Amino acid sequence: MKKLSVSELAKLYGFSRQAIYAHINKGNLSKGSDGLIDFSEAIRVFGEPSPKEPIDNKSQSINSQQLTEIDMLKRQVDMLEKQLNQAVLRENQSLERESFYQEQIEAMQRLLEAPKPNMTTFTDQKPEPDITTDPQSESEPKHDGLTTTEPKENPRIPVPEHIEPEPKKRGFLSRFFLPNG
Repeated sequence: MKKLSVSELAKLYGFSRQAIYAHINKGNLSKGSDGLIDFSEAIRVFGEPSPKEPIDNKSQSINSQQLTEIDMLKRQVDMLEKQLNQAVLRENQSLERESFYQEQIEAMQRLLEAPKPNMTTFTDQKPEPDITTDPQSESEPKHDGLTTTEPKENPRIPVPEHIEPEPKKRGFLSRFFLPNG
C-alpha cells in the first residue's frame, strides 16, 4: 500500500501538520519505522480524501485551529479528572484518619470513665457517724486533719543535734560606733 509523509498527508486531507502530529501523539494514527504513514491508516482515521478541489486556506486554518483547540480541551479534561481523583483519594484518607482518631478519643474516654480499683468513689465512703445516734463516737477524739496530735519526725529531713544561736543583728551605724560584740 502507498505510504505518505506527514506533510503529504496534511496536504491531501487539508489539515495542518500539527493536527496530524496531534493524532499521532494521541495514538489515533500510527507511523511506521520509516517515519511514513500508511494510506490505509489515514483512511481509517480520516476517511476517504475529498476530491482535488482548490482548498481554501481560511477553512484549513480554521479546521486545524479547531483540532488543536479540541486536543487542548481534551488534555485539560484529562488533567482535571486526575486532579479530581487525587482530591477524592485525599478526602478518603482524611476520613479514614478522622475515624481512627475518633476511635482513639472514644477509647481514652472509656478508660477515663472506668473506676480505678485503688480509688474510693463516693459510694465507697463511710458516712460520718451522728453524735446523737452513736454514743461511741463521743469517746473517740476527732481528728480534723489540720492539727497534729503527736509530733512526728520527718525521716527525710535531717535535724542537727546542736544548733548555734544566731548573733544579734546590728544596725548600719552600730557597726561603726559600737564595739565588736
